[in-house]
Amino acid sequence: MINIGIIGAGRIGKVHAQSITSLVPGAEVKAMADPFLTRETATWAQNLGIPHTTEDYREILEDPDIDAVLICSSTDTHSAISIEAVQAGKHIFCEKPIDHDTAKIREVIRALEGSHVKYQVGFNRRFDHNFEALQRTVSDGRIGSVHLIKITSRDPQPPSPEYVKVSGGMFLDMTIHDFDMVRFLAGCNATEVYAEAAVLVDPAIGETGDVDTAVITLKMENGSIAVIDNSRQAAYGYDQRAEVFGSNGMAAVSNDAPSSLVVSSADGVTGEKPLHFFLERYMDAYAKELRCFVQSIENDTDTPLGVMDGLEPVRMGLAAKKSLLEHRPVKISEIE
Repeated sequence: MINIGIIGAGRIGKVHAQSITSLVPGAEVKAMADPFLTRETATWAQNLGIPHTTEDYREILEDPDIDAVLICSSTDTHSAISIEAVQAGKHIFCEKPIDHDTAKIREVIRALEGSHVKYQVGFNRRFDHNFEALQRTVSDGRIGSVHLIKITSRDPQPPSPEYVKVSGGMFLDMTIHDFDMVRFLAGCNATEVYAEAAVLVDPAIGETGDVDTAVITLKMENGSIAVIDNSRQAAYGYDQRAEVFGSNGMAAVSNDAPSSLVVSSADGVTGEKPLHFFLERYMDAYAKELRCFVQSIENDTDTPLGVMDGLEPVRMGLAAKKSLLEHRPVKISEIE
């Protein structure tokens, strides 16, 4: 049995706690820590079967019975807690991003060198059944060599300006998932990024210095070209689609809906809207990524997404920000 401590009792920490309890065999949550732990959260954890809650995450790192930690705290703490966890000999699952600063991510990389610690980054969309099937089709060579990748990612409603201020901005908070997906589908890294963006959804987002609508083009190491389009608000719901076009054909995946119901009448043909948001759309993927993490510990194998998979999407996001600011394509090599 792999004993797990969760650091961070916010929304994603609770999602992972529920997943481990019900959907991840071979693992148990033994403790949960949050500096802003409330009585309600402590009671919720106890009802879920988590025996210990605390405001101090170091209690988890110092507990010899804890094998692994999930870092689900605020982004600005991820890299520092990662290093502390490596020093404590705990295996680590860290929510994205490891940090907004590549220098701090490289400190984590150096801390891991020579250790036996497993490190996995939480890019859950790779474990979604649709995107897994698409990547498998591409890697199996069924559409030949990859020429074009298109990713659409649009949220059902924008976040609050208060959240935007601390999120790192659209490219490092929202698009970062799509940057990882481009790497997943292309099977290689990006070499150059060009971004165009605007504030078309909520003027308050613009007042924070961020954008809410964007198109990003990328050149990939294998010669393919990728296009990502993002919006913070789609009136019809959470829009998550991808297409890969190659020398022998094309493969694409569409949205999940509550059912495949289609109503045809004299008024027209209608179907159901996509699943509401990321918790509904990706709940199975959250559970699967944790099952893979636990299996890597049990079997002493590499995690499916290592620390370098946490670095590259941040470099892509920083390149996109630089491109937007300087109105030019930016090579990834410009981002240290």
